[in-house]
Amino acid sequence: MLKPFIAANWKMNKTVGETEEFIQSFIPMIEGITDADILIAPPYTSLGAAFRLLQTTNIKLAGQNVHYEEKGAFTGEISPAMLLAEGCSDVIIGHSERRQYFSETDEIVNKKVKTARKNSLEVILCIGESLQEREGDKTFEVLDRQLTGSLKDMQMAGISIAYEPIWAIGTGKTATPGQANEAHAFIRGWLKKNKDGAERVRILYGGSVTPENIEILMAQPEVNGALVGGASLKPDSFAKIVKGSI
Repeated sequence: MLKPFIAANWKMNKTVGETEEFIQSFIPMIEGITDADILIAPPYTSLGAAFRLLQTTNIKLAGQNVHYEEKGAFTGEISPAMLLAEGCSDVIIGHSERRQYFSETDEIVNKKVKTARKNSLEVILCIGESLQEREGDKTFEVLDRQLTGSLKDMQMAGISIAYEPIWAIGTGKTATPGQANEAHAFIRGWLKKNKDGAERVRILYGGSVTPENIEILMAQPEVNGALVGGASLKPDSFAKIVKGSI
């Protein structure tokens, strides 16, 4: 059985002071928990402050994005070396908001995954279909395309997959446990067919995960964790999700 992996994606929320306040409250709430891997991805400006508070804990730190070039004239972008220097061990790549609002293609995502792994950053690769694609029975077609493109020429060591149906992100709508497990099972099958070590890859569910639905989601055989958005912004809420995953 794979160890649960619970990750918080704060998106464009929390100043440095708010990050420090959250972490100082959160750490005692999950003290002694070793049965789940925990990760927090704050905004870039808060990474240094977060690392100073997390470095004596088992909580991992992640960037929310990374550029595929290691340095250069890319105004406003963040390199792998910069994330590592701030204490990150992981990075989120290919989130639907990056794909939708910043026009990231599977090719760009693939380049980012390659650069991140080259620099020893572990990756949470996000994939998922829109409501239109779900209603058009194209979910598996979309997942196949995103997996094929995003993981081109990649081994799976150091990579987790986050299935995030776009229609469930920040909407309050959640895929039913059956829908989530069905999509995860497809992803697992794709990995077994196309990549070595598929059985060791953790597949996380993302999309309006809450303390109220984490247990039933985690009860699904192919759900190995969660990538949590809004419900991770309050320490007590995120702590309940972590505890509910075990």
